Amino acid sequence: MPSTVPDALISAAERLFAERGSDAVSLREINAAAGATNASAIQYHFGGRRGLLTAVLAKHEVDVERRRHEMLDAYEHRGETDLRALCAALVEPLAAELAADGGPGYLQLVSDLYNQPNPTFDLSALDDRVASYARWRALVLPALSPEAVRLHRRFDSLRFTVSELARRARTGREDHRLFISQLTDLVTALLTAPVSDATRRLLRR
Repeated sequence: MPSTVPDALISAAERLFAERGSDAVSLREINAAAGATNASAIQYHFGGRRGLLTAVLAKHEVDVERRRHEMLDAYEHRGETDLRALCAALVEPLAAELAADGGPGYLQLVSDLYNQPNPTFDLSALDDRVASYARWRALVLPALSPEAVRLHRRFDSLRFTVSELARRARTGREDHRLFISQLTDLVTALLTAPVSDATRRLLRR
């Protein structure tokens, strides 16, 4: 049970996001689901919608970052080039949120944010050198063709991953092992798929 009003608001947001997607949920609905008696509770505790979304992300990203850094540490320690292992380090830390408290709502929120035509978050944050995703991007780079880099396939891999995990969370299934393994295969294939002559010609224009 949430112990404070901010915790209750975050939990309510996660629950509603998982059910309907973050874009379809109003602050009023989150307030009501949290049992908040103050209609301005979200404004008071988080400064508004953006602050609440940031709080939901922050709640989960500590563990996602820790898991990915641990997998990348192990990868670098082995000293082997294994693109699928690197793709697992992208997928599995996020996939663990399928079973986490509020994780499905977090995954839906991330999917919604990454699939907006005009994202409301700062894409320059992806270049933060202490973030595990920036570290992953750097490790994957040598395995990619110049065209794949220009086509932003690393970002597409992340967007595809969170979209598929958000969809999976809505199925209500509990055994995700086959799904995660297949998703890792697909991300590996996305990064290494040949670039067609037609696409190369368009890139040169």
